[in-house]
Amino acid sequence: MRMYDIIQKKKKGNALTGDEIRFMTEGYVKGEIPDYQMSALLMAVCFQGMTKEETLALTLAMRDSGEVLDLSGIQGIKVDKHSTGGVGDKTSLVLAPMTAALGIPVAKMSGRGLGHTGGTIDKLECFPGFSTALTREQFCRNVNRMNMAIMGQTADLAPADKKLYALRDVTATVDQLSLIAASIMSKKLAAGADAVVLDVKTGNGAFMKEEKDAFALAEEMVEIGKSAGKKMSAVITDMDQPLGNAVGNSLEVKEAILALNGLGPKDLMEVVYALGAEMVLAAGKADTKEGAEELLKQTIQKKTALDKLAEFVEAQGGERRYVYQPELLPAAGIQMQVINTETGYVGGIQAEEIGLASLILGGGRVTKDSPIDLSVGILLHKKRGRAVQPGEALATVYANDMEKAKEAYGKIVRAYSILPEAPEELPMIKGILH
Repeated sequence: MRMYDIIQKKKKGNALTGDEIRFMTEGYVKGEIPDYQMSALLMAVCFQGMTKEETLALTLAMRDSGEVLDLSGIQGIKVDKHSTGGVGDKTSLVLAPMTAALGIPVAKMSGRGLGHTGGTIDKLECFPGFSTALTREQFCRNVNRMNMAIMGQTADLAPADKKLYALRDVTATVDQLSLIAASIMSKKLAAGADAVVLDVKTGNGAFMKEEKDAFALAEEMVEIGKSAGKKMSAVITDMDQPLGNAVGNSLEVKEAILALNGLGPKDLMEVVYALGAEMVLAAGKADTKEGAEELLKQTIQKKTALDKLAEFVEAQGGERRYVYQPELLPAAGIQMQVINTETGYVGGIQAEEIGLASLILGGGRVTKDSPIDLSVGILLHKKRGRAVQPGEALATVYANDMEKAKEAYGKIVRAYSILPEAPEELPMIKGILH
């Protein structure tokens, strides 16, 4: 078998066999197939596409390129949730303790953020001493003991994806549907959960800007997971404005704690309950969506989810008292209000621009090795549909550098559009696929 022949075959629009896909994936990871040949193959895929069978074969080859976690030592149906990423997306911080409080094992692998905001791990590191450097034994023991653990992704989990993604990033081959689906699902399948709930975001602040593309990606990933023997569902959610009011690591942790105290923003809680219901149903803890949502709401009312977050933080080395005293979390030295100058209604907020404003402040990473400032970010006071008057604050900038604060201020002003009439309300949940 030769890589040259595989490139030629795909260039002509023919489907590759499972053996050919496994050959090229294994060869690339071992360094036997050079970047220039794999680049040619990726570009051929962008032009010719992949069949569902090819996409599944690629996903499984990437999954099997490294370690596949064996979570059989954890009792019950292990449930995981994955988000395709957005601005202000602190859903996991709210959802994981709520689900775990219902006795559902949440065995989650998370990464650090790259781009405008930090990842779940970055946010959790706002708790002093918190660590995701768990051994497999500690990870499984924690899930068995309290139904929740989060560990960092290891280098030996789907290494083919890491290597391929780096190549796609510099060869303009990132935005191909099958390649995106295989990238996400190879890691999810290698992480070993029995059921996976996907939060596929769509809108100006999402990777999938168009709704039809988000549905197509969700459908592809659900099919892959089901073919690999997993329980799957995908919730397509709105990302045309930031989720919740807080953007930035420490601010998002504070908002997650507010949510667990019953004070979460309406849009955030709508997404949390939609995803949470899918997780509860997958775990067999409820028979209907309404029943699942009621169980989740009880974890907020009884404060069992808040206590679960504190227990989880402490079990991974963090300070549990910060959960009950969020004012102790990292705080920025400068606060600057973004003042509105028009009369009308908020017509929209460009989520991506708000994310970039957070990046300017130091709340995200330009490269994977960039330092991150956990204390900075933006708190939005006016969201889509809200009436505004001149002199009112649209948002507050939290910064540690005045020049960066001023630059972020300008971006936030440009991100807001003010209309003479209130825009129609858009649903947060665009659809659910099984």
